[in-house]
Amino acid sequence: MNATLKRPFLALTAADLMSADVVMIPREMSLQTAAHLLSESHVSGAPVVNETGQCVGVLSTTDFMHWVGYGERCAARPDCSPSQSFHSAWQVVDVDALPKDAVGSYMTANPVMVPLNTPIAELTRMMTDAHIHRIIVVDATSRPLGIVSSTDLVAAVANADRHDL
Repeated sequence: MNATLKRPFLALTAADLMSADVVMIPREMSLQTAAHLLSESHVSGAPVVNETGQCVGVLSTTDFMHWVGYGERCAARPDCSPSQSFHSAWQVVDVDALPKDAVGSYMTANPVMVPLNTPIAELTRMMTDAHIHRIIVVDATSRPLGIVSSTDLVAAVANADRHDL
């Protein structure tokens, strides 16, 4: 969020709050490579894009935990053993034990996407209702422009007294 912003808190929009430096994961990238990318980028999730750059899903730590903890995505496959990657009560993932299958098989499809002018109140309701930690901000062709994370919203609340008139 822009620290010099001089707008009332409830007037803030996705454009004001989003991180514009977006890590994007190609749908055909392997889950293993995507995990390395997220780790190196120090983010817990990112939009998944198709060949034309349109957002088709999101890959987050929740998707990895589903694979590790429950095997939901690969239970029917004989070559897939999620329990071998489960290391502790905190469900730490051994990245090198992840499948080399394309991210498209593991991502959450139909991510929550919004335009730049979406108000902060609507963003928070959407996150709360969907039980998610990030919303993808897209252009009219569904190409990611930024991400509003729950951390961005907490930062906006923490700085609200500095911005309200």
